[in-house]
Amino acid sequence: MRAALIQLSATDDPAENLAVTRILLREAVAGGAGFVLTPEVTNCLSSDRAHQQQVLAHEEDDRTLAELRQEAERAGIWLLIGSLAIKTHDADGRFANRSFLIGPDGGIVARYDKIHMFDVNVSETEQYRESAGYRPGTRAVLADTPFARVGMTVCYDLRFPHLFRRLAQAGAQVLTVPAAFNDTTGAAHWEPLLRARAIETGAYVLAPAQCGTHASHNGRPRRTHGHSLAVSPWGEVLVDGSTEVGISLVDLDMAEVEKARARVPSLTHDRPFDGP
Repeated sequence: MRAALIQLSATDDPAENLAVTRILLREAVAGGAGFVLTPEVTNCLSSDRAHQQQVLAHEEDDRTLAELRQEAERAGIWLLIGSLAIKTHDADGRFANRSFLIGPDGGIVARYDKIHMFDVNVSETEQYRESAGYRPGTRAVLADTPFARVGMTVCYDLRFPHLFRRLAQAGAQVLTVPAAFNDTTGAAHWEPLLRARAIETGAYVLAPAQCGTHASHNGRPRRTHGHSLAVSPWGEVLVDGSTEVGISLVDLDMAEVEKARARVPSLTHDRPFDGP
């Protein structure tokens, strides 16, 4: 299976982002991709909650979701919409950060709501409180496709290896990590964490990313790290999307998953222990 990682520099305008995503998706299909992946918050990257309330929609009304489903059906491909910022009916008004796996018929095969919220103090001048605007998910998600069993995660989930181990032990051969990874932490941690998750699980790790400085009509502009990565089950970086908008193509061979797990079968070596 040939996969394509789409790297975006999304703005806070969903219509603008959809137009760019559609162009890159069609380019990926022309390059032979049968599995296309987009980054976290493909539809809208914004920290202005009032603006989000104006431009975001519930799942059933989201234009990005509807049109990308049509694109998947038209091309007959599998599509991971890395995540969309989606309105919910929660009483507190918080959004969902929701990843969608779309089948070749345009149907939604699986949904995953990001579990771990990015509530951090990167520096004295750079703080994030994702949980103020987004409600965390509560369920790990594994999806079957004809080419692989896919375990779904989003961005900050990357720092929680027990989630990845659980997915791999349940049969995941491909782990998806769509992201809008912070520029500062990304430079230090992005590649090492992705390679570690691949090595620990013996799975392909596919991580389409946001990049650059994100134009914003409202609120403070953000910078993200870019470097969409595909990592082999043995921990090798197969493609690196660098820091520009575009696509990266990679061929996946599930025999490599079995080979890596046979060489180091650590997924079967868990032992009970006491303490601390």
